[in-house]
Amino acid sequence: MTTSSSPRSLTAIVLAAGKGTRMRSDLPKVLHKVAGRTMLGHVLAAVQAAGATRVGVVAEPGRADVAAEIERQAPGAGVFAQAERLGTAHAVLAARALLAEADDDVIVAFGDTPLVTAATFTRLRAPLAAGASVAVLAFETESPAGYGRVLTEGDRVLAIREEKDATPAERQVRLCNAGLMALSGAQALALLDRIGNDNAAGEYYLPDAVALAVADGLSVAVVPVDEAEAQGVNDRVQLAAAEAVVQARLRRAALLGGATLVAPETVYFSHDTVLGRDVTVEPNVVFGPGVSVADGCTVRAFAHLADVRLEAGVKIGPFVRMRGGAVLEQGAEIGNFVELKNTRMGPGAKAAHLTYLGDAEVGAKANVGAGTITCNYDGVFKHRTSIGAGAFIGSNSALVAPVTVGAGALVGAGSVITKDVPDGALAVARARQDTKPGRAVAMREQLQALKERRKGR
Repeated sequence: MTTSSSPRSLTAIVLAAGKGTRMRSDLPKVLHKVAGRTMLGHVLAAVQAAGATRVGVVAEPGRADVAAEIERQAPGAGVFAQAERLGTAHAVLAARALLAEADDDVIVAFGDTPLVTAATFTRLRAPLAAGASVAVLAFETESPAGYGRVLTEGDRVLAIREEKDATPAERQVRLCNAGLMALSGAQALALLDRIGNDNAAGEYYLPDAVALAVADGLSVAVVPVDEAEAQGVNDRVQLAAAEAVVQARLRRAALLGGATLVAPETVYFSHDTVLGRDVTVEPNVVFGPGVSVADGCTVRAFAHLADVRLEAGVKIGPFVRMRGGAVLEQGAEIGNFVELKNTRMGPGAKAAHLTYLGDAEVGAKANVGAGTITCNYDGVFKHRTSIGAGAFIGSNSALVAPVTVGAGALVGAGSVITKDVPDGALAVARARQDTKPGRAVAMREQLQALKERRKGR
């Protein structure tokens, strides 16, 4: 028997077949997202973090979208089709080719249980190193209805019984099967191949491996887990509950990591959000995927960020949107109702309010006035705008890309800039003001007379 002195590698089999009709969606259930990552992505990340060096995913045939997600999250993982859905053991055996390659430890996970952590998968595997042939994840609950029961006698595990096959006495058991299992590679295929379908559903149940192992005199271990962590997702209500659990974890991690969340329950993180120390996040902020916030930044209320990097000491918001690879370098600031897309603002650069900067480069300490936009799209192609260091863009200006405003240049308010502005130059591109003394009085009198005539008709 292999022990901890001779560690085996780890193979993970993730069961991801099934359309998930209760989701009422054209999207496969496992591709629905929690904290910006698909449920399948969460599971694949967790098993790999737990040490799985070989991964196989059992999926519905012909799902290119699922296959693409597997490749993104676990490059090189095997994808195995389950054409008929005849139970969990039948699903695991769809990956027979992977199981037969080596006597690895094996963990079986489910693509719709996104809350199970890498640490739990590691705990689930641990009894195998101590000599167990099978380890099952289980939880205690006051409401066991609907779950398979873990039947024990003293410290010995006897079997796992599905509720529809359980006796009235067995249904009183509160120790429930969480579904996840670890098997010693030396016994895995032999146990799986012997599982039959002599049950109320006529299916091949993975948990039946427990009774078979016990009958063979093999050791079976139970690994406890919190009921909330073990929950699967079958509908949108449960998806929302899973989101709430993950958000609570992420908020706690942010707070313990040295960030201040003024109203934590209103801040929404992505699975990969990075916050530095002494970051302050005001209420109602959404962090989409790909956001990194360095030390000492302030994110004011109602900001929405995705694919963004904020360097040290940056201040943004309130009411800011940043996306598409936007970067604010050290000490840069953007204020209320400013949107940045694929734009880099240099150290100390500012755009205080009511501005759109798309596909732009803004130099150090440049100042962009209210109402300024970069006209970056011609209907077919995107074009870049470059604003030099120390430049000043007057309010209500339009910079028609591709265009460059040089270092230290000044653009007069209300200008439409279509040609490059050299360093240090002043550019004013607007119609000349024509003032006619007294004309406003005459126009109002004419309009009022017209109004009276129309009323008299």
